[in-house]
Amino acid sequence: MGEFISILIMAIAIGMDAFSVSLGLGMQEIRLKRIATIGIVIGVFHIIMPLIGILTGKLISEQIGDWTTLAGGLLLFGIGAHMLFSAFNHEAGRVVQTVGFGLVIFALSVSIDSFSVGLSLGLSGAKTVLTILLFGASSMVLTWAGMLIGRKVHGFLGAYSEILGGSILCGFGLYIIF
Repeated sequence: MGEFISILIMAIAIGMDAFSVSLGLGMQEIRLKRIATIGIVIGVFHIIMPLIGILTGKLISEQIGDWTTLAGGLLLFGIGAHMLFSAFNHEAGRVVQTVGFGLVIFALSVSIDSFSVGLSLGLSGAKTVLTILLFGASSMVLTWAGMLIGRKVHGFLGAYSEILGGSILCGFGLYIIF
């Protein structure tokens, strides 16, 4: 049960990136059907990317043994720190296309960090199916929530959600290390 809760919190932290970006997208006039499609695509990418990372991490962990737990913790901490620093980067983003290839690029961009988290979880030996299902489901739900809230609220939550997500990942990284 403890591992489930840890992975669920981590999945929510990873999904915060999609949530914060979706807040901005939700402020555009996007139909509910398109919102549903975007959430599903992002959820699928949040399954594929950590799965590739976990499999790679397990392969690496068989090669380097006991150092994998330390490496996984350092990697989580680094990802969390990157999320924290990028939350304070106030450069204006370009308009995102949410159809066709633009949607694939968008989904890849918000799920790429889940690859490295999956890599660190693979190094530390987390349960694969549980992890990818929680990552996918939480990212999909957070994307939907972000887009729907973005339709109502105008913008101050975006940076705060990324700061929260980065802080959670840093905390889990430190927990694994120590």
